[in-house]
Amino acid sequence: MTDAIEIDLSHAGRRIEGHGVDAWLAEARETMKLAGPLIFTQVAQMAIMTTDVIMLGRVGQASLASAALGITVFFFCWLLGAGPVAAVAPMIAHILGARPRNRAGVRAVVRMGFWSVVMVSLPLIGLLLFTQPIMLLLGQQPELAAGAGRFTAALCIGLPFSLSYQVLRNFSTALEKPHAALYVMVAGIGFNFLGDYALIFGHFGLPRLGLVGAGISSAASYTFQFLALLAIVFMTPKLRPYRIFRRFFRPDWEKLAEVFRLGMPIGLTMMFEAMLFNAATLIMGTFGTATVAAHQISMNVPSNTFMVPLGIAMAATIRVGLAAGAGDREGVRRAGYTALIIAALFMSLTSVVIALFPYQIATLYFSTNTRDNADAIALAIVFLRVAAAFQIFDGLQVVAALSLRGLKDAGAPMWIAGGSYWLAGFPVCLALGFGLHMKGFGIWIGLAFALFVAAVTMCWRFWYLSRER
Repeated sequence: MTDAIEIDLSHAGRRIEGHGVDAWLAEARETMKLAGPLIFTQVAQMAIMTTDVIMLGRVGQASLASAALGITVFFFCWLLGAGPVAAVAPMIAHILGARPRNRAGVRAVVRMGFWSVVMVSLPLIGLLLFTQPIMLLLGQQPELAAGAGRFTAALCIGLPFSLSYQVLRNFSTALEKPHAALYVMVAGIGFNFLGDYALIFGHFGLPRLGLVGAGISSAASYTFQFLALLAIVFMTPKLRPYRIFRRFFRPDWEKLAEVFRLGMPIGLTMMFEAMLFNAATLIMGTFGTATVAAHQISMNVPSNTFMVPLGIAMAATIRVGLAAGAGDREGVRRAGYTALIIAALFMSLTSVVIALFPYQIATLYFSTNTRDNADAIALAIVFLRVAAAFQIFDGLQVVAALSLRGLKDAGAPMWIAGGSYWLAGFPVCLALGFGLHMKGFGIWIGLAFALFVAAVTMCWRFWYLSRER
């Protein structure tokens, strides 16, 4: 017989109290209720990038490879700005866990989140404008470096809008309104598709811009998403009373400091992982156009499956944060472990699918009527089989990391990520890729090893902090 369960229905969300199987099932329901829209939002977000990849693949391998390099630089800059933005969700969760009706505190956190976007965007846009010389310094082919520079020059204006959208998304998610971001992201898919179709290929009377058109379309999509989500926030009865722009120019130095104190380690944690994969893209560029194109489409597949555990992990941040803010240690453990179990089950399924159908997946991205494409498809099949092997580890590490974020534990995950990806994974990539001349296959094995180490250590850290003492 399980113990009784009390579900606290507050303006902040539902915090489960009690013990036994019923409490765990209730936690799973609450997690998936929050995670469902987040998952679809992440999938929709990846669909926008996937649209660019597929359409540029139809233009040619050179355009696809140039976009892959440009996306690498853009994503690096995005991560630098996204760290402080990511701190908004756990800060709000802790405030609402302790005082569910503290609108002034929530408003101050959101306001300082926007301040952080303003502070970091201008230098990052400047960095994006130097993509071509950066690529040349990293040994990339001049043609690909020039294409990457043109792509990011068009894309860079969308960076502050993308980061501002994330502030609004974290705010609405913490207030249990994740559907708002989902609606906007789904609309953004159509917006970006039409933009790509018009500007890459020159339809609707617009010029054929190729790579530059893809960059303009993506930047316009980021702007559209921010403005649309802002409109929804103002129209949503639960969100509108927070008046997030009230006294916008009034500083809250304590919360601004916390945004950066908590956010910078979060950003570095994300960067350690992302930059390992981006470094792998740059290394692939030294092996030839077919290899980097195969790597790009192969990476796109686990990037899409990763969106599901990432959405679950975002929900875990809120669920763990609410329990931590209320001082409920058992609730913290239950929220984190529930999310880990759900993510592991899903990634087990995707692992089987990718392992069984790598050829069918690879040919979705390329036609098979040329010799160059056949070489890229053959490499992609090999890479996809490695991706199937690391699916579960990828899901576990992100859920554990974001559960720790819900505890406002940012420093240790940063060091864990740095060690896992750069002290463990990167040396294996180099040793296998160059030392044993395994090239792209060796690089992918190194990536899988890095995710395994990260999964084990992140899960151990969450167990250590959430255990009964």
